[in-house]
Amino acid sequence: IFLQADERSKGFLDSYDLKVAMMMMFGLKISQQEAVELLTHYGSQHPSGVWGMSPSQFQKAVTEQPTVDQDEQIRNAFMLFDKCCRGFLTLEDVRSAFHQVCPHLADHRIEMAFRELDSDKDGRVSYTDFDMMMKVDHLS
Repeated sequence: IFLQADERSKGFLDSYDLKVAMMMMFGLKISQQEAVELLTHYGSQHPSGVWGMSPSQFQKAVTEQPTVDQDEQIRNAFMLFDKCCRGFLTLEDVRSAFHQVCPHLADHRIEMAFRELDSDKDGRVSYTDFDMMMKVDHLS
């Protein structure tokens, strides 16, 4: 998740990247203010003056967040993407959800995430595939 969210391969997540990462991991749409708060609490200021999170800082931020029922979070994230309540996601569903949360995220990154989710390459992501992907340890 960290590498996919680090849009320009900077080695750290800025506030925009952090919003993308939180969406990818938890299905959470955090505000710019929440991203800045997380960055100032867990991140550090880089020589360029930009606040960011290294991979280890990101891991700490994610693991120290209050725990909520993981299955409920995953269901909520899936429902956010599955607006037509079909029980599966298409590339267009995923693209639409990401464009609402992260309007400047490049289409090729969205397509890359979708291809990773679509395990049987049928152009659909089932809830089971989505659930399994969300439960994989993306930090190690």
